[in-house]
Amino acid sequence: MLQALIFLAAALLAHSTPVDYDLLIFPYVDPVPYPTPTAPSCFPAMDFTMPATVPNDSDLAHWWCDPQIEYAFMGFSYEVTECQSAAKLNAEFADMRRRFNSRYFGFDGDDLWKSRRDKLLSTLHNNPKAPFVTRGVQFGSEPLFDGVLSHQELTQQVVAAKADLANLYIPVTVSEMAYGFQKHGGAQDVLDAIDFVNIHMLPFFSQSASTAVDSWPIVQGDLHWFMQRTNGKKMYLDENGWPSVSYEGVEPNSPKAVADIENERNYYALLDQHCEELKSLPAGGVGWFAHIYSDSQEPGYGIYDEDGQLKFPFSPRTSC
Repeated sequence: MLQALIFLAAALLAHSTPVDYDLLIFPYVDPVPYPTPTAPSCFPAMDFTMPATVPNDSDLAHWWCDPQIEYAFMGFSYEVTECQSAAKLNAEFADMRRRFNSRYFGFDGDDLWKSRRDKLLSTLHNNPKAPFVTRGVQFGSEPLFDGVLSHQELTQQVVAAKADLANLYIPVTVSEMAYGFQKHGGAQDVLDAIDFVNIHMLPFFSQSASTAVDSWPIVQGDLHWFMQRTNGKKMYLDENGWPSVSYEGVEPNSPKAVADIENERNYYALLDQHCEELKSLPAGGVGWFAHIYSDSQEPGYGIYDEDGQLKFPFSPRTSC
């Protein structure tokens, strides 16, 4: 799988349980005629040209784009449990990159978290490309909400992973809802341990939810909760969206919440409309991801339907 993808890149997003590791990847695709930058670019900016050989470790200091300039739309989550062919992976990752200006892509695999942890850390240490394409490692997707680990145990795992990856300069985080922390008394030890903040933003499930166009106060409330407790750390909305259909397991907690394509589209439009406000938040602003690439991977959340057709026009802003 790693050879087919060529480049790993940054671990964030997804939705499986129990604790898992979710990868953001930047796969190799055939060269695209992007304009040559007039000044040195950074990875994974849209005008970045991937070198033909693995850079020297000394190049790491100037390799990555500064998180302070990362905000607005970042990319998609993407499930690989069907073990897609290399051709399909490359075609869909290229579509994300070229059609939607995605900078990161999400991986979601099995839930055997201990074996995944060990295999992932081993790969990061043994793949010479790892420090140049791994933006960060995410430990778990809603591990607190699902009660997979206590917040003390989760903190220990985060601290251990940070120590293991320190010589690779790869940061570590956890992906969780505000409520997941709140049900554990705030789990401040976890918030203090993580290097950046990955937030599950799913306002459809709020008890005050109605329609997407009226959901901004819910988004603001969760962002404010994290800002008060994370001392200016970078924030991303990683598992982030509004379902176009409700079914068992994707059921609202408010009788007024509406699940349809119009509301899915309107939620992403809402984030676009508040681009400047998101940009003004700590550490250069909040970046957000669309959850998920296709309904074939998780019904209702895809930008594409199960037949591979766009459900609605989608051209999110990557800057403002």
